[in-house]
Amino acid sequence: MSANKGWWVPPEGEDNLTEKFLRKTRESPLVPIGVGGCLVVAAYRIYRLKARGSTKLSIHLIHTRVAAQACAVGAIMLGAMYTMYRDYIKRASEDPEKSDS
Repeated sequence: MSANKGWWVPPEGEDNLTEKFLRKTRESPLVPIGVGGCLVVAAYRIYRLKARGSTKLSIHLIHTRVAAQACAVGAIMLGAMYTMYRDYIKRASEDPEKSDS
C-alpha cells in the first residue's frame, strides 16, 4: 500500500476547524460560554488546591467537578429559556401585528 505520510487535508468544500467553531458559535452562543465557565471554575478550584485546608483531596475534587458541571448546566438552561422565549413569547407577540395588516 502506498499511503501518504503527510497530514490529512480536508476536501475543498469543507470548513477548517476555526471556521466550523465560529459557525457553531453563531448558531448557539451559550455553548462556548458554558465551556468557558466550566474551564474557569475548574482552573480556579485547581489553583486553590493548596489552600484547601484540612479538606480531603477527594472532597475538594468532587466540589470542583460539581461547580464546573453547574456552570455548564446553567448555560444549557439559559439557552433553553432563550430558545423558548424566542420561539413562543416573541413570536406570539409578532403574530397579532402580522394578522392585522
